[in-house]
Amino acid sequence: MKKLFKIYFALVFLSFLSVSISPASDNDSLKNMIRTVIEDGATYASTVILDEKGMARGDYNIIDGKWSPYEPAWHTGQIIYGLVEAYKITGNKKYLDNAVRAGNWWISLEIKDHPKLKGMMKTIHGAGIEKICFTTLCDGANGIFELWKITKNEKYASVATTAGEWALQHMYLPNEGMFYDFVDPVTGDVQKTWSDFWPEKNEQVLTDVARPNNEGYLYYDMYEYTKNEKYKKVFINLCNSLVEKQGPEGLWMDYTPNNKERNSFHPRFNIWYAESLIKGYEMTGDKKYLDAAKKTMKFYTKYQKKDGTIYYENLIDGTSIENSPSGSTSSFAGIVWIKLLKLGVGDEFKENIEKSFRWVVNNRYAKDHPDPNLAGGFYNLRMNIKSGKHRILQRDVGTAFGLRFLAEYYHYKFDH
Repeated sequence: MKKLFKIYFALVFLSFLSVSISPASDNDSLKNMIRTVIEDGATYASTVILDEKGMARGDYNIIDGKWSPYEPAWHTGQIIYGLVEAYKITGNKKYLDNAVRAGNWWISLEIKDHPKLKGMMKTIHGAGIEKICFTTLCDGANGIFELWKITKNEKYASVATTAGEWALQHMYLPNEGMFYDFVDPVTGDVQKTWSDFWPEKNEQVLTDVARPNNEGYLYYDMYEYTKNEKYKKVFINLCNSLVEKQGPEGLWMDYTPNNKERNSFHPRFNIWYAESLIKGYEMTGDKKYLDAAKKTMKFYTKYQKKDGTIYYENLIDGTSIENSPSGSTSSFAGIVWIKLLKLGVGDEFKENIEKSFRWVVNNRYAKDHPDPNLAGGFYNLRMNIKSGKHRILQRDVGTAFGLRFLAEYYHYKFDH
């Protein structure tokens, strides 16, 4: 059965990808090639991924040809980030215009009329969990702050900061350096003893309902926007919490979506934390944050295959379940490897960066693909079985992180 799956996915892979491109040695040729790939991805993000409201459409089921939203606030925020980066590289204003369109949808989630939730955002997790999720907020917020920086329109940063302040007042555990995960959108109550992430657990403890959640470095951006020292203190507290709670392998196995019982870890979750720790180092100069981030990213090198692939589900024994190539992870890891290299501690990651580059460039859907929902997108597969049905999903985050990575790679190669 396993062999049949591998043959099947090889056929799917070959049928959906565009023509392979190898990096040219000539700088001008390489620049032009990267810009072209960015333009293809940004056009796809603008015209296919974003719906008429400006919301990211989420997961595309290749079998039934239908889209389904998944944590739209954070997926949209990352599409915004990717489009802003594409605009910076290409100067094509239509990418910024679409980022603004998506940003206007994002801030429309602000809650204005609920007695308890006023100021928070309706960042619903979705996929069966109809609760406001803190991670769904912070994973999308860094794209919103990037939009503020490029447009100078404070409404984007202001809405995100107000929501972050609400979370700080109601969801923060300062002594533990954590935030609760969920808020009931009807009652406005924070879920302090029960998390929808663990429905099978009759009894839940603090690590089930709260996390040292520094994803998207929300309070770093809030500090940069307001210069309020309170937010800087919160951000550093979260960085310290991550250093304290990091496992010997460089991960945070006590917290979902890692699964300690199965010894499996989520592909992007730990990279989010590493990225925030780099911000902690940049803010303070404290090398412990940089060392912790490097520890995470060194561990990830074990899971990148020779062709640059990183799979969705991996086990801490060094093995992977090879059915879902996660393009967003290859890209996100590449982003953080480059950031470490630029800070002088990532020489050993140079080949990993090149593997990610080759993977992202070579693994895209052709612009003339017969399915317009895929044509021009960056490959990011997720296979699973739900209600007895196999699902093969193309995920929009592959394009979002692909754009971010290619922009980062462009600067890495040519900004000297």
